[in-house]
This record gives sequence, C-alpha cells and structure tokens, in this order.
Amino acid sequence: MEYAISEVAEKLGISISTLRYYDKQGLLPLVKRTEGNIRIFSDVDFEFLSMIECLKISGMKLKDIRKYFYWCHLGDDTIKKRYDMFLERKKEAEKQLAELNKSLELINYKCEFYRLANEAGTTKLPELKDLCKPAAMYIKKNQ
Repeated sequence: MEYAISEVAEKLGISISTLRYYDKQGLLPLVKRTEGNIRIFSDVDFEFLSMIECLKISGMKLKDIRKYFYWCHLGDDTIKKRYDMFLERKKEAEKQLAELNKSLELINYKCEFYRLANEAGTTKLPELKDLCKPAAMYIKKNQ
C-alpha cells in the first residue's frame, strides 16, 4: 500500500518536517518519489520509521541509527555488530527504566502525601512528616 507524507505523519504522530528530515538524513532509503518529486511511503517505510522511533527513545543518535541501517544493508557480515548494538540499547533502556522507577517511587509518595494533606486541609500534620522521609532518602541516593 502507498501513503502520502501527511498520512504517515498522522498515523505515526510524527511531524511532516521530521519525516522529511529523516529522509534527507538517509534514514528512509526505500522511499519512492513521484515524477513531481513527492515522497510516496510504503508499509516497509513504516517499519523503518518504527525502528527509528524505538532507537531514538532509547537514546540512540540519528548518526548511529543510520549506521545500523547501513549494517543491515551490508548483510550477514554485520550481524555481530547489530547484536552488540542491541545489547547496548537494551542496557540503556534498562538503565532508563530503573531511573524512571526511582522517580515513580518518589512521585507515588508525594501523591499519598498530598492526598492526605488535601483531606486534612494542611501539610502540617505529624503523620505527614513520615511521608517526607522518602523524598529525603531519594535526594541522598541520587546525589
């Protein structure tokens, strides 16, 4: 199936200018063009874009994403490089998850603190002081 750039942007939640930028950066090597030089996207391009977004979210730079696609193009001689790259992405994603979980823990404490404070109409209740301790522990752990 073929898609116009506006359809792709809408379906993936990516701006048209971002799609054009990815194409200019060589990240969408299979995008076809009409005689009028208008980009026509295919289902395969959606796969490329999904991989780009996944790798970007994991913190990978576009130049490294381009390198990954180049390695794919080279074929089986680069399997080890691609495997190592994904092991590194996995490690980075796990690190990000750990950091987000720490943040979520503190946010959950603060939600409970403010829920109780809201019910009481004040933050100056003795029982709320215990809910401030996790915030202090979080700050110490992350310094």
